[in-house]
Amino acid sequence: MPPINTPTDLGAIIRDHRRRQNLDQVTLARNVGVSRQWIVEIEKGKPRAGIGLVLRTLQALGVTLTVADETATPRTPGRPAVDLDAIVDAARRPRS
Repeated sequence: MPPINTPTDLGAIIRDHRRRQNLDQVTLARNVGVSRQWIVEIEKGKPRAGIGLVLRTLQALGVTLTVADETATPRTPGRPAVDLDAIVDAARRPRS
């Protein structure tokens, strides 16, 4: 899945998933509880769409929004992820 960097990217994802599910805009609007015009606008990249309605639209389509931290150091394949919480907890325990 390509990254979502703009409202237009998000609109394209919504339109693509709607079409793949053979839903028309009226049906999706009814499922979300918005007007067809709102679906038209979000699919065109409406820049000021309410986040609650966007999330409800994604949920209606079965799409999960995931956040990726692009500043994080990539993990080396084959090496386990580091559990920072466990390291901090161990450092806080009194030493015997």
